[in-house]
Amino acid sequence: QVQLVESGGGLVQAGGSLRLSCAASGHTFSGYTMGWFRQAPGKEREFVGGIRWTRGTIFYADSVKGRFTISRDNAKNTVYLQMNSLKPEDTAVYYCAAGYGIAASTTAGAYNDWGQGTLVTVSS
Repeated sequence: QVQLVESGGGLVQAGGSLRLSCAASGHTFSGYTMGWFRQAPGKEREFVGGIRWTRGTIFYADSVKGRFTISRDNAKNTVYLQMNSLKPEDTAVYYCAAGYGIAASTTAGAYNDWGQGTLVTVSS
């Protein structure tokens, strides 16, 4: 089982930036995909972006392309989500997730392990 701990959420004004971190432990990550999801109040959890650990392939939801950037630090087993040009509609709890052998899946059900989430609030 993979343990995931997110951090970096908070309150930011529209147009501002935040960087979320996801520290992973408990496993080697070859063959894993690390994903970022978010869930706004009253809405379903939606895919934000992901990275295939071994290949380094990064993929994003259309809603965040050009504004959000995923990166990783292999030595720290940490994945980052840099969020720029934030909008009020980006307000949500953001989750980090891990799945093995799922390629570039954007489906929450494909990911087996989840962090506790971190709240991002964007004020207008």
